[in-house]
Amino acid sequence: MWARGRIEGGWQGVMEMNRREFLQAGMAAGAGLAWASGSGGAERKGEELNVVLIGAGQRGQTLMQSAVEIPGVRFRAVCDLWPYRRRSAVSLAGSYAQEVKEYGDYREMLAKEGGVDAAIIATPDFVHAEQAIGCMKGGLHVYCEKPMAETAEGARSMVRAMRQTEKLLQIGYQRRSNPRYQHVYEKLVQEAKVTGRVTHASGQWVWPVREDLGWPKRFAIADDELKRQGYGNMQEFRNWRHYRKYTAGTFADLGVHQIDVANWFLGVTPRSVLASGGTDYYKDRQWPDNIMAIFEYETAGGVVRGVYQVLSTTSAGGGCFEQFMGVEGSIRISEEARSTKVYREAYAPDWERWVSLGYLAREQSAGATAQGAGSRPADPNAIRVLETGQLVRYDLPVVLEKQPVQYHLENFVGAIRGKGKLACPGEVAFRSEAAIWKVREAMEGGKRVMFTAEDVAV
Repeated sequence: MWARGRIEGGWQGVMEMNRREFLQAGMAAGAGLAWASGSGGAERKGEELNVVLIGAGQRGQTLMQSAVEIPGVRFRAVCDLWPYRRRSAVSLAGSYAQEVKEYGDYREMLAKEGGVDAAIIATPDFVHAEQAIGCMKGGLHVYCEKPMAETAEGARSMVRAMRQTEKLLQIGYQRRSNPRYQHVYEKLVQEAKVTGRVTHASGQWVWPVREDLGWPKRFAIADDELKRQGYGNMQEFRNWRHYRKYTAGTFADLGVHQIDVANWFLGVTPRSVLASGGTDYYKDRQWPDNIMAIFEYETAGGVVRGVYQVLSTTSAGGGCFEQFMGVEGSIRISEEARSTKVYREAYAPDWERWVSLGYLAREQSAGATAQGAGSRPADPNAIRVLETGQLVRYDLPVVLEKQPVQYHLENFVGAIRGKGKLACPGEVAFRSEAAIWKVREAMEGGKRVMFTAEDVAV
């Protein structure tokens, strides 16, 4: 476990706000944000950065592998409850000529390892708050995987600690550092406004049926030790995402990525949500395996409705993405190039200017007609008797040359070195994670739920 010092792979006063202030609360989205205290660049001499890893599971080792690609980053120690995983992480560090110590308790590691600058936390949700706060109070900057915590108050406590200690707290909503997403936000959404008025949004995170995680029996942790650390047994330890006491749930684990992008691109937090979900397939799990949610956003251009789904029983043809649909065009964006495309409505103004500037790359739409290339059809009923209307398709001229998470780690390291601001500091992440608790309330109550100012206040 990770709460109360257990390590394992996994308000201040609220200001009164009127309706529009609430919806805009802190959502100065995108690059160039005026971050709150604790979010700016930290002054640092020299380029070498000493880092520790807390949580050496698959995600933790992915983060380690990406972080060591950043010049000057050196791992000093790894911490995990399970010796089997610690040794794997030590071996991984060794393959990059980095010698690290191993610990089973993060408090012991903090006490013994001097000269450490930052911690990367990739443990179960329910211990994020304790570990992140402990590290910040110990003088370390923190990169913590999302969600921030398994409760809203746990997440708030992390933001308070960030402000009190003046240490950096980056949360793992990595799309905010992704060059493709930044290009879309800065060039297409803010400058070119290629969609025209946005009326709808959607997004999904999907994966096929999967068996529970197993473990090498000879490396199993003894039951009495697991119980001391808060786990019932190895089954719970290995599959903690299935249990309510360890995590904030399926939507928090994955779907909140899409909500974070919507908050960023639309510039507001949601005003309401209606959700449905259940344990439709995995009857032995405590969290819904499939969730669908409908959000409403009140933007300067009008109401936007967003439909998001997290499906754990089908790959749905593949693709995790976010899509923003407007009267003149739509943007579908993903960390995967194959799931990324931009569409211009046939009657929309020409986009050749944006092609010439390198914002878009033209792709000739299959089956396009001369009529579809220019102005709005004279007869508005003509489109209805065709397919659905003809679109001109474009690609994004942004090629990712690194693992997506590396860009977010680079942003974190750069901020520590005083070379920029965090892409997703704690208070920004918290406003996105407000959706976690509202989706759960709407789903379990079977009703539409409104967001309040207090829900997004830290």
